[in-house]
Amino acid sequence: MKPDEVAQRGKAILDQVERAVVGKRPTLELILATLLAGGHVLLEDYPGLAKTLTARCFAQVLGLSFRRIQFTPDLLPADILGTYVFDRKEGRFDFRPGPIFAQVVLADEINRATPKTQSALLEAMQESQVTLEGETRALPQPFFVIATQNPIEYEGTFPLPEAQLDRFLVRLRFGYPTPKEEIEILRRRLERRREEVALEEVTGPEELLFMRAALEEVFVDPDLLSYMAELVHRTREHSAVAVGASPRGTLALLRLSRARAALAGRDFVVPDDVKAVAVPALAHRLILSPDLWAQEVRPEEIVEELLARVPVPKVG
Repeated sequence: MKPDEVAQRGKAILDQVERAVVGKRPTLELILATLLAGGHVLLEDYPGLAKTLTARCFAQVLGLSFRRIQFTPDLLPADILGTYVFDRKEGRFDFRPGPIFAQVVLADEINRATPKTQSALLEAMQESQVTLEGETRALPQPFFVIATQNPIEYEGTFPLPEAQLDRFLVRLRFGYPTPKEEIEILRRRLERRREEVALEEVTGPEELLFMRAALEEVFVDPDLLSYMAELVHRTREHSAVAVGASPRGTLALLRLSRARAALAGRDFVVPDDVKAVAVPALAHRLILSPDLWAQEVRPEEIVEELLARVPVPKVG
């Protein structure tokens, strides 16, 4: 599949999802780019801002199986991965797969579960497989996790450690709709005369894997590779940062910028691709110096500062 075909299919996918999720095209594009890049998304936002709806819509439009897992303090790893159950009739143990065995998994309020349960999901995200009773089982492909968490409720929660946050390719926020967008939400609800939004299936799993494979044909200039490496290196030297982004952050820039280029119909990456994905790809990987917490310095501001300071290469 060529980049212009990826762009055509990507536009059709986003147009369908936008029938349900109003006014969030840039964020939806980043979610699709993350999916094509083989990564996973952490959606951190307030309740009622279409996080669950977005995951369900992408699964429906992409023709993928979908499961939602509500994370709670009493959730166990077996509740996610599955377990073996003894079949008396056959005289053997049969495996009953858990909800992780779906192509799109919504991990709702992931920070409400214990670290042990969180780790069960994050291991599956990293390896695309689970191991139970010494037996390894591959997860269906493509495999895509959208995890959510509420940024204002911390009582009774278990914040994700930085090492686990690093496994998400991006951290995104929707934010509140504008008054005009909110009126459009109401207008569409009145027009369809029901709660559910009927969306058309645009692709299937096989075509989506072809779209993923097309990213390997997207050219990246060596100067742009140096630019990505310099951005990440500067996060490690910044005075406000205790721990900067790891090489996984550099690879995230590469994967996402290629996906963004393909969705734009190009077979080459431009500096704007890197700049567009830098904040969602890097900010959640930074650990700020403790003395700056009281000053409410945000990691996103540091990445934006570095984007303004690091010279942009001239390519093309």
